[in-house]
Amino acid sequence: MKLVFAGTPEFAAVSLAGLLQAGHEVALVLTQPDRPAGRGLRPQPSAVKQLALDRGLPLLQPAALKDPATLSAIAAARPAAVAVAAYGLILPPALLALPPRGCLNVHASLLPRWRGAAPIQRALLAGDSTTGITIMQMDAGLDTGPILLQEAIAISPGDTAGTLHDKLALLGARLLVRALETPPAPRPQDENVATYAARINTAEAEIDWRKTAAEIERQVRAFDPVPGAHTRHGGVALKVWRARIEPGLSAAPGTVCAVEPGGVVVACGSEGLRITELQRAGGKRLAVSAFLSGFRLVRGARFGSRDD
Repeated sequence: MKLVFAGTPEFAAVSLAGLLQAGHEVALVLTQPDRPAGRGLRPQPSAVKQLALDRGLPLLQPAALKDPATLSAIAAARPAAVAVAAYGLILPPALLALPPRGCLNVHASLLPRWRGAAPIQRALLAGDSTTGITIMQMDAGLDTGPILLQEAIAISPGDTAGTLHDKLALLGARLLVRALETPPAPRPQDENVATYAARINTAEAEIDWRKTAAEIERQVRAFDPVPGAHTRHGGVALKVWRARIEPGLSAAPGTVCAVEPGGVVVACGSEGLRITELQRAGGKRLAVSAFLSGFRLVRGARFGSRDD
């Protein structure tokens, strides 16, 4: 099938690769303009752009899709459908109406739960036991279109946003190919159970030790790899990358109750957290045993305080 593909990050690149492997003709690829990244803040191509260049696919990087020249280029490709995955730009009505098979979107949740920009992180923060992929027919709303295909997967106790992303990217590519090859009957979303996955901001990643250990443990996993759940010890910023609940602990929230090679135990609003991987500002992610060899931390210290 002749397609236009729109997507930007690695999640989308997996879908693009799946379409190519399945033998679909991708007549045009749309991805966002290069963004500054890295220490030098030099413009970097998206994962989708890199794949398109590697495969010699026609490529456009418009800042918006309302430009007549961009719409003309898409129309000239004469796609049967437009496939979209984590593109990051709103498709205008003129584009939604252009292809005979419409515009299909790969969304990383079981819609209508977690519409919006951060469904993977929001599912982890909420303590959901399952998530999945929805292939939907796009309309003018935000992830409100009819559902074509869905498949659920379990969220494992050790899943992070990174591991869940990788599982869902593969599932999304597979379901997208299936939806194009065997068009399913669309069904409307139930607006009564819809929830919204707001974009993540860095402030959310700061650990409030007054929360329960279960909440903070989910926060650690939801913000791995980006932006990283963080706290402070004295004037030093620390990121917490791996932790597990330490039951039965009772002390003032943020108090370091044990400093051991197997973990730093910190009291929470309810129970405690055994931290097993840490990173100081400017340093590397380290197992606690290695971290403690270069960072002084004693029992009775407080996390979240600037004065220890």
